[in-house]
Amino acid sequence: MCSSWALYLLISFFSCSRLGLVAYRKYSSSGSSYPNIPLTTPLPGVPKPLFATVDTQQGFETKVTTLENGLQVASQNKFGQFCTVGILINSGSRYEAKYIGGISHFLEKLAFSSTAQFGSKDEILLTLEKHGGICDCQASRDTTMYAVSAEVKGLDTVVGLLADVVLQPRLSDEEIEMTRMAVRFELEDLNMRPDPEPLLTEMIHAAAYRDNTVGLNRFCLPEDIEKIDREVLHSYLRNYYTPDRMVLAAVGVEHDRLVDCAKKYLLGTEPVWGSVAVKDVDKSVAQYTGGMLKVKQNKNRLYLLLRHIPDAVWLCPGLGYLSR
Repeated sequence: MCSSWALYLLISFFSCSRLGLVAYRKYSSSGSSYPNIPLTTPLPGVPKPLFATVDTQQGFETKVTTLENGLQVASQNKFGQFCTVGILINSGSRYEAKYIGGISHFLEKLAFSSTAQFGSKDEILLTLEKHGGICDCQASRDTTMYAVSAEVKGLDTVVGLLADVVLQPRLSDEEIEMTRMAVRFELEDLNMRPDPEPLLTEMIHAAAYRDNTVGLNRFCLPEDIEKIDREVLHSYLRNYYTPDRMVLAAVGVEHDRLVDCAKKYLLGTEPVWGSVAVKDVDKSVAQYTGGMLKVKQNKNRLYLLLRHIPDAVWLCPGLGYLSR
C-alpha cells in the first residue's frame, strides 16, 4: 500500500470518527429511515464547513504608475528573495514596413552587449552574477522584452543596468558583424531543423496578413543581413524606443521602490541616438488578406520532415490516457 493511499484512509477514518458513525449510518442511502432533506438545508450532526478566504488587499494586486515622460511602471509584490524585472517596448517586426526587415531580429541578438557603462557583455553578466541574476531578451511581432531575474536587494543595480542596455547600447561594428554571423547561423539552422514549426508559423502569418503588420517576416532575410548597420538601427530606435512606448514591469518588489528606481534611471535619460522628435511611427491596423503561400522543397528535405512525425500522431489526443 502506498503512503498517499494510507494517508487518505487515515484522514477518512478521522473524518468519520469526528462526524460520528451513527449519523453516517442514519442517513445512509441504504437505510430505510433516510429523511427527505433538501440540499440547501444543513444536515444535523454535521459541523459547519470552514471555507478559506482570499484577501484581495494582501499586497499582490498590480500597481501602475505613469511617469512624466509617459513611461509606465507596473509591479506586483510577491514576497521572496528573488524578483524579475523587465522593460517591455511596443516594438517588433510588425512595425518594420518602412524599414529593412529583420531589425527586431538584430536587436534581439544585440541585447545585453556593450553599453555606455559596461564595456562588454561579460561585464554585464559579472555584475548580474553578484546578485544571482540572469538576463534575456525576446522580440516578437509586437513586443520586445529585456528582462532580468535577480535578488531583490539588487533592484537598483538591475534597473540601472536595464536602462543602460535599452537606451545606451554602443552597437559597435564588431558587435554588429558578430550579430550578422549569428543571424546567418540561425537561418541555416531553421532550414536544416527537422521540426518545421517555426517556418510554418511564419508562412501562416505571411499568408493571412500578406505584406502588412503581423504578416511581415519576424526573421531577417538573408539578402537583408548586410543592409542593417548602426545607422539603420538608430533610425528605428529613435522612433520606437521612446518612453511612452515602454513599461517597466516587475514581480516581487515594492512598487514605491520600483518607481524611485525608474525616476532615477529612466526619467530624463538621453538615449544614445538622441532625443529627436518622433517622425515615422507605423500606426496601421492589421489587415487580414488570406491567401496561399508555397515553398518548394526537395524530396530529401520532405522525407526528413515526415520521418520525424509519429505514425499515430492523430490518435494521440484520443489515446492519451492509455499511456498509463
